[in-house]
Amino acid sequence: MSSAATDERAEGRGRGRIASFLLDDHRYVLLGTSAMALVGMLLSSSPRPALSFLAPAFTVELVLYYVLAAWLVLSAVALVYKLTHWRTYAEVAPFVRPGARRALRYLSYVIWAVALVFVADRVVMGFASAWQVATTAADRPADEFLTNLLWMFWTGRQTYLTGIYTTIALAVFGTVIAFFLALLLVFCRIQAVDRPDNDFVRFWKVVGRGFAKVYSTVVRGTPMMVQGMIIYYGVVGFIQATGSYSGAELNRIWSPFIAGLVTVSLNSTAYMMEVLRGGIAAVDSGQMEAARSLGLSQWQAMRKVVFPQGIKNSIPGLSNELVINIKDSSVLSMISVFDLTFAARTIGGNYYEYFPAYLVAAVIYLVLTSIATSLLGRGARHFDVKPQPVGGTADQGLVSGEE
Repeated sequence: MSSAATDERAEGRGRGRIASFLLDDHRYVLLGTSAMALVGMLLSSSPRPALSFLAPAFTVELVLYYVLAAWLVLSAVALVYKLTHWRTYAEVAPFVRPGARRALRYLSYVIWAVALVFVADRVVMGFASAWQVATTAADRPADEFLTNLLWMFWTGRQTYLTGIYTTIALAVFGTVIAFFLALLLVFCRIQAVDRPDNDFVRFWKVVGRGFAKVYSTVVRGTPMMVQGMIIYYGVVGFIQATGSYSGAELNRIWSPFIAGLVTVSLNSTAYMMEVLRGGIAAVDSGQMEAARSLGLSQWQAMRKVVFPQGIKNSIPGLSNELVINIKDSSVLSMISVFDLTFAARTIGGNYYEYFPAYLVAAVIYLVLTSIATSLLGRGARHFDVKPQPVGGTADQGLVSGEE
């Protein structure tokens, strides 16, 4: 069975468990609904926002509050009964009878609906109220954290957008460039001296394989932030030493964005090379032997037989590198790349309030990585490969073929 079909069956089982939890009579109805009832009561006790739709209906809100409280009392009675009839609860408790369990499940729907009303009134309308104040205030509101955070986001939205565009460009273009460089380096990395090779070919195979190994070791063994500083300031120093350039001319020749793109590309190349090498190593060795027995050269066998299968095996790890680059490009703000992190630092510095600015950046990073993960997961299923969980480095799970 293909991995795509397996994933679909797993998703179907997950949906089935959720449906069973909601529609079947089971022992956790009281406990699970009590947690939601408690949340609703806590929200009801909180201050009403300006746009609260329950504000004109105090009596209705009071009735809803006592409905939730009644459910908690009922749950407490069931808990006490269970503690006092621990051994015989399943046989003698009125709460486990079929009719009672069905009635409790229907009542739980009412409790969830009431709690969701309070969530909508306090949380959703509270956010809407804060957003209304933030987008219409002429000066910075200092009375509430959420309003202040939204105001900083609204007033600095163009700065955030610039940072988002730069972050996406660095991640996308850096990953694409790294992929082609990784193809070249992995070809050098897996080269083996063949009997028909002359001395010239043998020499370059050994040199190419050694360079790829050293490159992978150095790049994966040093932080991207340090690499970015070395690349940016090293080239700046070289350009300044070879001619007289003003700051504007130097920035046109070697801007922080170009240095950041080079850093992301070279850093990702090392990881993607190892992912590709792991994918190629996962291809059955009989594939190469069969291709060579049909008269194909080593290069032809690699290009037409082994490489296509190895790339398919590597798709989850390769695509995961895009998500990693979205997050790790944040370190390039240290060389003044105007990415999302640099934008948050700029806005925080303008208002001397860094926590809300970075909190907004964290939410945006989460949205970007979630979208990328969803799109890459669909792409992986299209190629009938299992998506790789996001969160680790790109070379995790690789190293069958490590020398």
